Amino acid sequence: MLHTFFATYLSSAIRFLFLLAPFFVVTMFLALTRGDDAGQKKRVINRSVFSALVLGLVLFFAGPLLFEAIGITLNSFRIGAGSLLFLTAISLVTSGTRNHATSLPEENRDDVAVVPLAIPIIIGPATIGAILVYGAELNTVPEMAGGLLGLVTGLLALGVLLHLSGYLEKALGKTGLNIMSKISGLILSAMAAEIVMSGIAGFIQSAGLVG
Repeated sequence: MLHTFFATYLSSAIRFLFLLAPFFVVTMFLALTRGDDAGQKKRVINRSVFSALVLGLVLFFAGPLLFEAIGITLNSFRIGAGSLLFLTAISLVTSGTRNHATSLPEENRDDVAVVPLAIPIIIGPATIGAILVYGAELNTVPEMAGGLLGLVTGLLALGVLLHLSGYLEKALGKTGLNIMSKISGLILSAMAAEIVMSGIAGFIQSAGLVG
């Protein structure tokens, strides 16, 4: 039981961290909070990470209920969510940005913590689909506990990177952050391929096409 918990936790924490595309989020955070003082930035980080955590927890448990309510299988959703995640990965690799959150809001916002930082920059459409899939895949209590803690760990790690964003910008520069985003996109593309292939394999098996 403990082995299952720790194995699921470790894989989930790494998976969720890359799923959140942390270096892209850092780049957008720096642009959105340019000119704000340290206290304002800290409040934005705390609110955005908390908002993303609440949404992530809801999505983590909502998968099975949602799939049953709209009458689709987990395998079908794996293929759809994986394809959308792959498009996001391509956008990260080619331009260092997510295709759904590439520009800043036109109007001046007093609070950017929830929109656009938490949604859709931290948790966008592809991330939503992936969290729904991952949550639905975990069946036993140790797996669910490990996956849940992995999600929390991934968001906390993102929060730490956001708090260190000023140092990261000085150390890596815009070019360095862009390169790290592209590397994250490459890993994300492999994760997307795994989700799609799992969905295809599951669909073939459930349809009895392979003896």
